[in-house]
Amino acid sequence: MAATKLPPLSRRRALLGLAALASSSCRRRGAPSPPEPAPTPAAGEAAAPGWKDLAFEPAAGGEDPQRALLLAPAAAGAPPLLVALHGRGEAVRGVEVGARGWRDDYALDATLKRLLAPPLAPEDLGGMVTRERLAQLNASLGDHPYAGLCIATPFTPDLRDRSVEGAAGFGRFVVERLLPRARAEGGCQAAREATGIDGVSLGGRLALLVGLSNPDVFGAVGALQPAVRASEAEMFSTLARRAMERHAVALRLVSSEADPFLPAIQAISDRLRQDGVAHELLIVPGPHDYAWNRGPGGVEMVLWHERVERGLSPP
Repeated sequence: MAATKLPPLSRRRALLGLAALASSSCRRRGAPSPPEPAPTPAAGEAAAPGWKDLAFEPAAGGEDPQRALLLAPAAAGAPPLLVALHGRGEAVRGVEVGARGWRDDYALDATLKRLLAPPLAPEDLGGMVTRERLAQLNASLGDHPYAGLCIATPFTPDLRDRSVEGAAGFGRFVVERLLPRARAEGGCQAAREATGIDGVSLGGRLALLVGLSNPDVFGAVGALQPAVRASEAEMFSTLARRAMERHAVALRLVSSEADPFLPAIQAISDRLRQDGVAHELLIVPGPHDYAWNRGPGGVEMVLWHERVERGLSPP
């Protein structure tokens, strides 16, 4: 799909993008603090209705302990599976907080509740939606009601090595430990076409690196406001081209009008298009902060993956 284009951006916004990348944070200066996290449940106990807490001991290779929440909806048949990665604001607060990021800090339960009871209203996306986009989302839900996803939300590390190789260890954890356990304990589908990965900011960057490095595992790869640099356009395009040569991957980049990473995301989309890599670029209203994660971020991520992973046309 052709990339959405905006008027040329100012040099000041490009500089803001570089400054934001230096922190790779999902929190803007002046953005509200996230809510206080709930007490951590014991491993294996229910984290909240529908959620299960998964603890992982360190692997033989010396990896750090890991934790994730798993949502397995009570639906007929095996649902598709989405791995959702959080941003740096949760990464710096520890493993337990990070694993609960999408549920507690980004209010994913509220998003899922609204997707199950359409039509969506502007306030369900924090008012950060155009009339046209809201109509597209509701038309999709009208044609095919939201049928649910298994959603696994692991702790997302803030890695010093931000290269493809630097993300390989986390990728091995996701592919070799998280996915098999999520499928065993959640009854999720195992087919690559029904398996996706996505994330916001720091998590969006890692979702691209892990997902495109493992196209035999992930059929859908998305990134919300990924913390990327324009100078990395060639790297990401090369990674995507190599992935597509092995398997067709549904690929989407999402940004917003006041996202400081927008210039870099556009540059990567331009390079993907130049290199013939099929993908979608969606630009919506809003800043780079928690309110956006709780509004357009969650809605766009969940609905896109549920449509694509069920073989439906996304809005």
